[in-house]
Amino acid sequence: MTEPSDDTLVSRAAAGDRRAFAELLERHYDRIYRLGMRLLGDADAAADLAQDVCVGLPGKLVSFRGDSRFTTWLYRVVVNAARDAMRRAATRRRMENHYGEVEAMQRAPDAARQREAIWLRNSLARLSEDLRTTVVLVVGEGLGHAEAGRVLGVAESTVSWRMGEVRKRLRALAVDEETQS
Repeated sequence: MTEPSDDTLVSRAAAGDRRAFAELLERHYDRIYRLGMRLLGDADAAADLAQDVCVGLPGKLVSFRGDSRFTTWLYRVVVNAARDAMRRAATRRRMENHYGEVEAMQRAPDAARQREAIWLRNSLARLSEDLRTTVVLVVGEGLGHAEAGRVLGVAESTVSWRMGEVRKRLRALAVDEETQS
């Protein structure tokens, strides 16, 4: 017996079929959580985000028109929810959460690699939300520029430009820090 497609499950779930909705959640919960984790950088915030997305998903399913793959549409829902969560979160709280992670990483056995990871995380945090979100989708989630563009609601060329801009800014930050040392 073959498993029903996402589109079939979405249609059934939108019509009120609880089993179809449960199967959709089971199939895609890890994707929702993982993307939330990459966007928010905090396990608790990602779990809260995943829960919020799942709770709101039944009402949103009716807006899925099937113009793109369900996973592309779902990425867009998660990205939008994460943006909302980031807007609501206080800068101080985010910094406190990252401080604890940085301390733990600094005590890790491979200190040089950990310092590079910390530098990269801190450097990415200095970028605009649009650039950070683009990096998460392209590098973290492995989406192509076209699919990332569909998720973000921008042209593929915009995603390509953003990735070039990220590389340029990271190089500039590295040069600035090296000259200051």
